[in-house]
Amino acid sequence: MQLENVRKNEEEKIPEDSHILHFWQPFKFEIDDDFKYVNDNFWFNTCSNLLYLIAFPLLIIITKFFWSFKIEGKENIENIEGGKVTVSNHVHPFDCAMVGLANVPQKTYYTSLETNFKIPIVRKIIKLLNAVPIPQNIKYTKNFMNSIDSLLNNGKTVHFYPEGSLWPYYDKIRHFKNGAFDFAVRNNVPIIPMVFKFDKKKKISNLIKPKTIITLEILKPVYPNKLLGKKDAILQLKEDVYSSMCEAKNE
Repeated sequence: MQLENVRKNEEEKIPEDSHILHFWQPFKFEIDDDFKYVNDNFWFNTCSNLLYLIAFPLLIIITKFFWSFKIEGKENIENIEGGKVTVSNHVHPFDCAMVGLANVPQKTYYTSLETNFKIPIVRKIIKLLNAVPIPQNIKYTKNFMNSIDSLLNNGKTVHFYPEGSLWPYYDKIRHFKNGAFDFAVRNNVPIIPMVFKFDKKKKISNLIKPKTIITLEILKPVYPNKLLGKKDAILQLKEDVYSSMCEAKNE
């Protein structure tokens, strides 16, 4: 218990946008003026759809076996028509797959760090699973934003991690960046908040370690306030979503 308290105290000293996990990134990946954020090539989409068909049943089995994964509040996302932004706390290396399961039968487009496209094997998989790299160079931001706007205007689902970085099994909601809420206001689409929660099974014996149970709770959609100016609407939407996620996390 004392060791756990020390770990938590150390985490409190780390800037919230710092990265806890660091992966090997031997490959080069560069975004330029001609970079296509969303691939609409026929063969690419055929391969992507095939991967979804293969991955879907496997992910259900894997997440159930290792984490007894379950989804609550599915009705809060099923009846949303048109484009939408989903957000969640970023607390597990597998949480993007779990978000994908929550959005089925719709595909999910994920905004991802540009550096993730330098990781062996992962770079190929996330590309086929429709990850959209967030450019580090500000000169390419406009094309990135236009691509996300286009997805939302065409009725697609785009997922953001507003905390910005992955903190495995962290038990609080960290502060949010504006990106997801900016896109929701710009395109007048709802935000669907999702919260990952953790629980541990009791030890059955000394030979069996307790398993961490993961639940993804989908909260009610939050809509931009059309009566406010853009800046105020973004801040209000961010505050409302943050409050609802903190409340759900503390239940």
